[in-house]
Amino acid sequence: METEYSLISAITLGFLLGLKHATDADHVVAVVSIVDKSKNIWRGLWVGFSWGLGHTAPLLILGIIILLFKEAVLDKYESIAPFFEFLVGIMLVLLGIQVFWQLKKNNLHIHQHQHDEKEHVHIHTSHQFKKEISNTKKHDFFKLGAPTFRTKSFFVGIIHGLAGSAAVMLVLLPSIQSIWVGIAYLILFGVGTVLSMSFITVFLAVPFSMSSNNKKLYRYISSSAGTISILFGVTLMSDIGLGTSLIPF
Repeated sequence: METEYSLISAITLGFLLGLKHATDADHVVAVVSIVDKSKNIWRGLWVGFSWGLGHTAPLLILGIIILLFKEAVLDKYESIAPFFEFLVGIMLVLLGIQVFWQLKKNNLHIHQHQHDEKEHVHIHTSHQFKKEISNTKKHDFFKLGAPTFRTKSFFVGIIHGLAGSAAVMLVLLPSIQSIWVGIAYLILFGVGTVLSMSFITVFLAVPFSMSSNNKKLYRYISSSAGTISILFGVTLMSDIGLGTSLIPF
């Protein structure tokens, strides 16, 4: 009866922590900068799902090691966790830069033609975006479509999983006596994270998908996402590397 109670308590706590963990600001900012290209809101579902799988994978491996070796491994992990947090800051800056690069790439289009028997190259704007609008109008924003594994989201999730923001979940593992209860706790944490982030990214994809046929609005929303990602990344690196307290949470 005690084992059953421990198992139920562990999986419930793990699931609830997973649901909450996905809402951390750095996680949401990261997926916003990835989901900005979604022309269909359900693509955001697969962005969040892939991110959640990537986030769960390293924590499951690390968690099992901590269950076996207890505080000896946990103490070493906590000493290097700030390094991964700093890496998250770098990643957020790069994701933000990529958003602006994609906007620039979509806005500049090269055309080549002949005039007076001479070949000319011209750089035009908007044509590529207009082509995307044409394709988007034929596309159903709400069509679920086939599940699509997103490799980029998966690896971004891995980096977040290794960062110190998951320490609250890991720190409880040494107190769990049964390795099977601990594994159940880890799995349910992962399930909660995957479900929560999948749900979040569906809603995050809405403004991008609904504005995809309005160039000015789409650029404004995407630019805002890119700017937030860069600023948050720089702020996080400052707090980790310089010891500032710019992020109040």
